[in-house]
Amino acid sequence: MIDFYALTSPNVQKVFIMLEECGLPYNIKPVDVWAGEQFTPEFAKINPLLKVPAIVDSDGPGGKPYTVIESGAILIYLAEKTGKFIPHEPFARYETLQWVILQVANLGPMSGQHVHFSRFAGPGNDYSIADIAAWPWLRNFELLAIDPGKYPTVKKWVDKIAARDAVKRALAQVGTLTSVRDKASDDQKDRFFSRGKYARA
Repeated sequence: MIDFYALTSPNVQKVFIMLEECGLPYNIKPVDVWAGEQFTPEFAKINPLLKVPAIVDSDGPGGKPYTVIESGAILIYLAEKTGKFIPHEPFARYETLQWVILQVANLGPMSGQHVHFSRFAGPGNDYSIADIAAWPWLRNFELLAIDPGKYPTVKKWVDKIAARDAVKRALAQVGTLTSVRDKASDDQKDRFFSRGKYARA
């Protein structure tokens, strides 16, 4: 039997789907993260990172209880346990694992940040290193294919940071540098971006 420490996030949903697809019996152990239940000493013994999802498989390797944290690792563990939804042929297997890692390292975190900043983050009236870290990326509306008209609050924030004297001085310094991209040959760009003859299958 698997004890599944869960709530409702997308990372939790993928484990629900995998458990159901595999037909594995499980007990739902709700962890109310809004009430701070993930910070209890009891849950910290399950997951020292203090977040869901997590599972405890009473019939783990060697028939002993085994705890797995992190949604991607849980998917891989359950696939290995059941022999389902993970190819056995090496090439296909590693292709599958690459896409799982891509999701947990890129798609999930980026989507999570979008949800956080669009729905839950406070107004952020104080200027901090969080602003300094985010501004160089978010000011590039065209590069990111974002219509600033759809995000007036973000546009207002970008303009407010851009008006700071230190930011103007920093951009002036950046402007003194010649980007390698500006003088790179097409072959060098192909190699940098792993495209053309440098593309990897």
